[in-house]
Amino acid sequence: MFKNLFKNVSKNKKILYAFSNGTSVDLSEVKDEVFSQKMMGEGIAISPVDNKVYSPCDGKIITVMKESKHAVAIETEDGVEILIHVGIDTVTLNGEGFNIHCEEGKKVKNGELLISFDKKLLKDKELDDTIMLIIANQNNHEILNFHVGEKMVANNSILLEYK
Repeated sequence: MFKNLFKNVSKNKKILYAFSNGTSVDLSEVKDEVFSQKMMGEGIAISPVDNKVYSPCDGKIITVMKESKHAVAIETEDGVEILIHVGIDTVTLNGEGFNIHCEEGKKVKNGELLISFDKKLLKDKELDDTIMLIIANQNNHEILNFHVGEKMVANNSILLEYK
């Protein structure tokens, strides 16, 4: 009876959890060719319902866009490098409306707050607030499943599985 309450995750399977509350979106649907054409790598996006971005995994912060504050990169404990990028063309804001809550070189746990941003400012400036997660170095990891078109609860919903 209780076995269906728990997610079945094999020992070889790794998980990245939802990094924001919202709806997951196939990367090909993102309104920026750099992301939709997967020029930076494979990934998935979330159309957020609020203004917070959390770590989807345990790992280490390897890059923080200090000037623009719109993106961070994390290396997972098994060596996958992921980029989390807030919005389309948000680099043009030069950090206005963004707050960084993490530091390069520091360890981070799944669910820790990374970035907060002003959704109203993005809307007023007519900037898309879709948040992308890009796997920068897929290398020896196989993506098993993207959970696209689903409601996501930050730090709880499974966004993608890989091994």
